[in-house]
Amino acid sequence: MTYQLPTTTRLGLGGLTLLLAVAGTVLPAAASPADAARTPTEATVEEQRLDRAAPQEILRRSAFDAFAPRFRRALKEARSYPQAERTVTRHAAELWRRAVDRAQGRGPATGDLGRGDDRPLYWARLALSRELRTWEPRFGLDDEQRKALHTALETSSRGQADLHYPGHRVKRVLVTGFDPFTLDRDARIGNPSGASALALDGTLVQTAEGPARIETVVFPVRWTDFAEGTVERALARQLPRLDLFTTVSQGREGRFDVERTNGAWRGGFPDNENLASTGPVPVTDPGSQPQWTSTTLPYRQLTEADTGRFPVYDNTEVTEIPAGGTQPVTRPDGPTPGSASRAGGGGDYLSNEIAYRVTLLRDRLGLPELPGGHLHTPVLRFGAENANPQTGTVTDPEFERNRTDIVRQVRELVKTAVSHLRPAASPSRARTPRR
Repeated sequence: MTYQLPTTTRLGLGGLTLLLAVAGTVLPAAASPADAARTPTEATVEEQRLDRAAPQEILRRSAFDAFAPRFRRALKEARSYPQAERTVTRHAAELWRRAVDRAQGRGPATGDLGRGDDRPLYWARLALSRELRTWEPRFGLDDEQRKALHTALETSSRGQADLHYPGHRVKRVLVTGFDPFTLDRDARIGNPSGASALALDGTLVQTAEGPARIETVVFPVRWTDFAEGTVERALARQLPRLDLFTTVSQGREGRFDVERTNGAWRGGFPDNENLASTGPVPVTDPGSQPQWTSTTLPYRQLTEADTGRFPVYDNTEVTEIPAGGTQPVTRPDGPTPGSASRAGGGGDYLSNEIAYRVTLLRDRLGLPELPGGHLHTPVLRFGAENANPQTGTVTDPEFERNRTDIVRQVRELVKTAVSHLRPAASPSRARTPRR
């Protein structure tokens, strides 16, 4: 995702044992030190936003406000840690599945918000997180156990434990999205990448190359989670099985971008916890860490195909410190040899970082020909008369139309990419990861 400032500035298994050994070379080992102060029972910044008017209205108008009370009652019945773990996992998985079903038109509409809205999932997850954080169990629960329960809540409510692919006759595609962000600026904000993940999860698309099944996950907008390896843990087992992947986030106004190059640099823009992080993207084995990674998506075909109302650009711009230099320079045609990264095509925020991490994971797992990369969507905007977060409503016709059109175009772009898979790009058939 790329936060848009008022100026033009952009912040922008061969065998399971072998796979885990290889994955261990890319899993970051330590969290950012700025995030170690808060205890497991203290409310997070994200949870503290829950009581604002917009989140409460979004929960009420989607009927997702019912999840937290049910979860609270279930926790009270837990008599042991294993029982609590089962309760957390069950309710978190139910939340994810209900959000997906709602987005895809299954079951009751539950409220008058558009079915494709990603915001109820985000705020309901935080409501469950707050219930878990304030829960006083009847048995002993230490900080590590409470943290493990929160991890189970995060994993199961983000689709990360719900990745299921059929047999070899169906191509396997993974799409990732993000939570809403910049919520102190406007608590009504949604994220079209998260909405796309809900709309696409478990769906089949038909192409000239045959059917493809899309599975999706959603990631948090938090520097610490990325530093702790949430991306690699979720995807290291998946990549060797895939035919194609694309990470997705919200980008610029009125356009899609296929990001050609990703940079190993964090620019420091505050995340959803209001924490900042500046410096190299933290991964293990930093001595072998490249400054740049590249997309293997069919960017030419994606930019040329008629996929929807928004133009699609092949974005080759980066910001670098040239070899021997000291000051950042913007390059329209990609990085120069020996340069140090300061921003990829997708900026220097978590959208660039997820693209960098997953393409680095692809390369370190020995899957250089696996098609994958990053797609930036247009910014999801409210109508002009509803732009003021202080006086505006949580939805309007233009907001709904924009989200629908962006999600539909993401689907078409994924379908286009699958249609242009080369026969050799079939890691799910019999590929063994190598170093």
